[in-house]
Amino acid sequence: MSVPTAPAVADVVRAVTDGEPAVRITAYDGSAIGPADGSVGLHVASPRGLSYVLTAPGELGMARAYVAGDLEVRGAHPGDPYDALRLFRDSVRLRLPSPRTALALVRGLGWERLRPPPPPPQEATPPWRRAVRGLRHSRARDEEAVKHHYDVSNAFYERVLGPSMTYTCALYADERDDLSQAQTAKYELVARKLALRPGMRLLDVGCGWGGMVRHAARE
Repeated sequence: MSVPTAPAVADVVRAVTDGEPAVRITAYDGSAIGPADGSVGLHVASPRGLSYVLTAPGELGMARAYVAGDLEVRGAHPGDPYDALRLFRDSVRLRLPSPRTALALVRGLGWERLRPPPPPPQEATPPWRRAVRGLRHSRARDEEAVKHHYDVSNAFYERVLGPSMTYTCALYADERDDLSQAQTAKYELVARKLALRPGMRLLDVGCGWGGMVRHAARE
């Protein structure tokens, strides 16, 4: 494969993937790869976004670029991009380029493109803020964190967690199950693992809204 002196983003994608991707990938430099009539696509909006993806291949780099605004999902609602991201994950197969191609890409892109950008501020508190606030917990600091997280209405949490108000992951025994059915399946799995029987006592530490103990008492 001949690689130009300054490879386009599409050339980089082509070099590190196996075959043409099933989704449209466009970039800030005007290059593109994948079907032009694809219903969903990804747009690498900046050189920093490319660096995020190159220095943390896979979901971490994509997540950082997306949170920072350097990776845009097109053809999907911005509040629910997961179907599009899953399509990208399942349809794009990564591969290692040959050493010669990898060296040519690095020379064309510049070594600075392989310098990991700082994580987005949403991921990590800046070091200076940690130094100012201190690394140790205090009652006031922990109280502030708890209030920020929990002092919202039950109506809010029900919209996020579903009617069972279960704060932990669900078990989808069937892909057609809704969230409520999946949470019930999870409760049943826990109960079976504990071999719960009538007359036993169950201590649920960190019980949230008590969904597990209510299910155990009822069933």
